[in-house]
Formats: sequence, C-alpha cells, structure tokens
Amino acid sequence: MTAAGEPPDPLLDAVARRQARKARARRDDDRGLARGLGASGTIGWSIAVPTLVGVALGVWLDRRSGGAGFSWTLTLMAVGLLVGCVNAWHWARRESHDD
Repeated sequence: MTAAGEPPDPLLDAVARRQARKARARRDDDRGLARGLGASGTIGWSIAVPTLVGVALGVWLDRRSGGAGFSWTLTLMAVGLLVGCVNAWHWARRESHDD
C-alpha cells in the first residue's frame, strides 16, 4: 500500500492486474480451444522433433557402419521418442502447475 499523497507503484499495479486476471481465469475455468490446440501442438512437436533427429542420426550411422547387424536407426528412434516423451511430460507438468 502506498501512503497518502504517494503515486501508485506501476510494478504493484501490474502484479495486481495479473493476479486478478489469473483469479478470473481460475473462476471461469475457460481454457479455450486455441489454448488446447496450442498445447497439443507443442506437446506433439516436442515428441516428434527428438524422434526424427534420432531417426536421421541413426540412418546416417547405419550407412557409415555398413549395417553390421545392429540397427542404429531403431535404437536412436527409441531414444529420441523417450527423450521427447520426457520433454513433453515436463512441459505439461509445468503448464499444469502454472495455472
């Protein structure tokens, strides 16, 4: 609180507006279609990109090694998928705690 005669603090006003907006969003609990689509797109890309990077690196390693009975493509695809899923899980968990 500011004393009488002091100008209001812009930082305190910004924080108060943000808290009010967050409280209103919690009360209304309307996440909206755009936010849901954005979240699913972000989660999808966070899984797809590491998986595709793993596949590309695996194909390159398989070509370099001459296919000696071990599939780098499948191994690195699985590693990329695992990394992507962990990444998506962390992102979704952080977003659910921000609300």
